[in-house]
Amino acid sequence: MADGPRYLGLITGVFCGALVSTIILSGKIAAVAGATFPASIVLFPLTFLIGDVLTEVYGYAATRRAVWAGLISELLWIASYTAAAALPPAPFWPHQDTFSALLGQTPRIALAGMIAYVCGEFVNAYVLARMKIASGGGYLALRMIGSTVFGAATDTAIVLVIAFYGVIPAGQLLKMGLAVWVLKVMWEILALPISLPLVRWLKRREQIDYFDVGTDFNPFRLQR
Repeated sequence: MADGPRYLGLITGVFCGALVSTIILSGKIAAVAGATFPASIVLFPLTFLIGDVLTEVYGYAATRRAVWAGLISELLWIASYTAAAALPPAPFWPHQDTFSALLGQTPRIALAGMIAYVCGEFVNAYVLARMKIASGGGYLALRMIGSTVFGAATDTAIVLVIAFYGVIPAGQLLKMGLAVWVLKVMWEILALPISLPLVRWLKRREQIDYFDVGTDFNPFRLQR
C-alpha cells in the first residue's frame, strides 16, 4: 500500500480501451433471432463489469476518475478520427469512402453515446456503492447484477432516445432497447464466474475493500 494500489492503473487502462473499441464496433447493427442491436454489445458490458470491480475494491471515487478518463479517451478517438478522415488520401489508396463509412460517427450518435456512457456508469457505481454499505459488503453477485440493471437501463434509454428517436419507429426502438438492456444484464451474469474471483483476488492482493461511507457522490468531484 505504500506505493498505492498496484492494479488500479492497469484496470483503468483496460476500461478506457474497451470504451474506445465500442465506438468502433457501434458502427454495425447486428440482427440475431429477430432482435437488432449495435455490435458494440459484444464488448460494452465489459465497462460495467470493470466499473463494478473498481467500485467494489477501490471505491466510488476511483470509478469516478476512471469514468472521466474514459470520456477523455473517447473524445481523443473522435478528434483523431476526424483529423485522419480529413487528410487527403494517397492516390493509390481507394478506401477513403469505406474508411469514413465504417468509422465515422454522426455528431448525434457520438453525443448520445458519450452522455449515455457517463450517466450509465455513474448510476452503476452509485447503486453498487450504496448497496455495499446497506448489505455490509455481502451479496456481491446480487449487488453487481442489481447495479448493472440500473446502469444498463440508464445507458440504453439515453443513447437510444438521443441517437434514434424520430429516426427509428417508437415500437422498434423499444424492442431494440429491451434487447440491448437484457443482453447487457445477461453479459454481467455470465461473467460472474470470472468477475467474482477477480474481485476477491484483487482485495487480497491490494489489501483494500473500500466502503463508501462519507463519500461525496458528486460525479464532478475528483476527490473522495
